Amino acid sequence: MGFTAILFYVFVGVVGIQVIYYLSFFFSFSSKTEQIKLKKQIPVSVIICAKNEAENLERNLLEILNQNYSNFELVLVNDGSSDETLQIMERFQAENSNIKIVDVKTNEAFWGNKKYALTLGIKAASNDFLVFTDADCKPNSENWLAQMSSKFSNQKAIVLGYGAYAKKRFSLLNQLIRFETVLTAIQYFSFARLKMPYMGVGRNMAYRKELFFINNGFNGHMAIKSGDDDLFINEVADASNTEICISKESFTISEPKTTFKDWFLQKRRHVSTSTFYKFKHKLLLGLFYITQLLFWVLAILLFLLGYNWQWLLALALFRFIIQLLNFGMAAKKLDEINLVFTAPFLEIFLISMQLSIFIANLISTPKHWK
Repeated sequence: MGFTAILFYVFVGVVGIQVIYYLSFFFSFSSKTEQIKLKKQIPVSVIICAKNEAENLERNLLEILNQNYSNFELVLVNDGSSDETLQIMERFQAENSNIKIVDVKTNEAFWGNKKYALTLGIKAASNDFLVFTDADCKPNSENWLAQMSSKFSNQKAIVLGYGAYAKKRFSLLNQLIRFETVLTAIQYFSFARLKMPYMGVGRNMAYRKELFFINNGFNGHMAIKSGDDDLFINEVADASNTEICISKESFTISEPKTTFKDWFLQKRRHVSTSTFYKFKHKLLLGLFYITQLLFWVLAILLFLLGYNWQWLLALALFRFIIQLLNFGMAAKKLDEINLVFTAPFLEIFLISMQLSIFIANLISTPKHWK
């Protein structure tokens, strides 16, 4: 058997693994319908940790305060800001009795660590049920808080929501950011559906304060600058205590990065935490990413070598059909259906960026959350 033939059989195996992922893992999310059952409104604390976010707080706090929810407090954590973040918080507090401010002074031992500031905010919260978002996020509707909190129950102590990014026309970067966000969401929602939750995003998630303290907060990874969302969920989430919330009213919307450099640095911070996931999650996620990369490398190489192009095309088309059907159904749930038409091209860009990030993080690790 020649070398080219071996490459082809490896390609067949790669396609098989990719198809299994899409038909088993991702189909568990893309094929399910969201059950919306609003319950009695329980007391909740919304926590926003902000560092130099004066403009975003000015723009988005009213969207939080105007939620159609009868019993919530808003805990605003000023993480040593050097702009007017604290002044903006104090102005809103003077006008709203349900706002609590935690002013965190710079601490040399925890400098650049959002987890320290967030821990103080959690301790200050009056309620057991906590909902988290970021200063640059705004709810997609006035029912965001009601939708997220409705997923809590005696068994469910964690709620994973979707943090979308605003759409910008005629922007390749914007499409790439949204594509990566949807793909990541499909993965963590699918794993949660299959009773293997492994992460959430701080832009839109919720958990019980009691769970935080049972886990000793972020102590297990306090030295790692990022990961207040995904590493914490990776530690505490299990097959029975996690629920997802994917109704469009429950989304939050953030302004995406506007330069490739800024987005690259943001993703470097995010990716650097994945090496601390549980082994089973690293194995499953790593296998998907490796086969995703090998699919394109082997397909292009075999095409250039001219090896059995009919089978090569058939296998590639089969994989694309399965991928786009799953991605399309999931993207429709997440209000990103227009990304389906450019998904194969965006996938190439994303794989190239992920490889660059992997290499960059081997050389050095991002130091601060902002």
